Amino acid sequence: MASGLGVALFSSAVFGLSGSFAKALLETGWTPGAAVTARLTGAALILAVPAIPALRGRWHQLRDNWLTVLLFGLIGVAACQLFYFNAVARLSVGVALLLEYLAPVLIVLWLWAASRKRPRPLTVAGTLLSLGGLVLVLDLTGAVKIDFIGVLWGIAAAVCLAIYFFITAKENDTLPPIILASGGLMVGAVTMWLAAATGLLPMAFSTADTRLGPWTTPWWVALGGLVVLATVLAYVSGIVAARALGSKVASFVSLTEVLFAVIWAWLLLGELPGPIQLVGGVLIVGGVVLVRLDEIRSTAGEGAAMPQALDHANDVEPVP
Repeated sequence: MASGLGVALFSSAVFGLSGSFAKALLETGWTPGAAVTARLTGAALILAVPAIPALRGRWHQLRDNWLTVLLFGLIGVAACQLFYFNAVARLSVGVALLLEYLAPVLIVLWLWAASRKRPRPLTVAGTLLSLGGLVLVLDLTGAVKIDFIGVLWGIAAAVCLAIYFFITAKENDTLPPIILASGGLMVGAVTMWLAAATGLLPMAFSTADTRLGPWTTPWWVALGGLVVLATVLAYVSGIVAARALGSKVASFVSLTEVLFAVIWAWLLLGELPGPIQLVGGVLIVGGVVLVRLDEIRSTAGEGAAMPQALDHANDVEPVP
């Protein structure tokens, strides 16, 4: 559990870099679709290098798990990112991110409905505490543009993120994380290119220099960070963490991505977090701790059956 938590925090830290790198590209004229497509394509090509040798003589692993790879690529990778960027186009980044991170609540509600048993009080308290912390971290007290279509895009991103946690948490000894990540990113990249070719996805790139904090860097620096750090390392470590912790705990730990995103924005974009955001961070960590305490109690008490069902996504079929 300790190692799984460490991997999950690392995954959140590198995922949190994506906002800073993407913002640097978007400010030079890149469209959201172009940034996502380049991100997925580069990451898929990089991960193919270790994935192909790993599959030598075991290509049946892809054939046997084609549906998992397809769903991961279409929903957990391409759709989740595209929906989030569409939400950002209509809403402030804070509101869009808050809507996407309703995913842990959706997971708890879905597993509640599937098991027909109410979650323990600690899970409920952890849910409310974490969401309250997100509100403070995102600092939504200022003037915020609210658009109904944008809200729908944000909720769609949350649904995709919840499904992502279900897929990655499913125990599967025949499909190593590197294969799932590589295959999913390849499916996502192909999907984005097809959407662009049919005119459904606007694509515009730029080779202008980007700004990261006080530095002016070539465009490929921001893109390289977006691909290697915020995608390749982030997805692989995220899958490992989800399998080690379970979908519910992993999804709550992932809330720390918002904290890391604020820190990276401070370091790379000069956006200093305020005191209210620090308080929000404490609440998020407190929510994660409560959820973890719930898991410990569920395995020790006589009522372990109900929380155990809530912890293992692979016990609930089909995936929402």
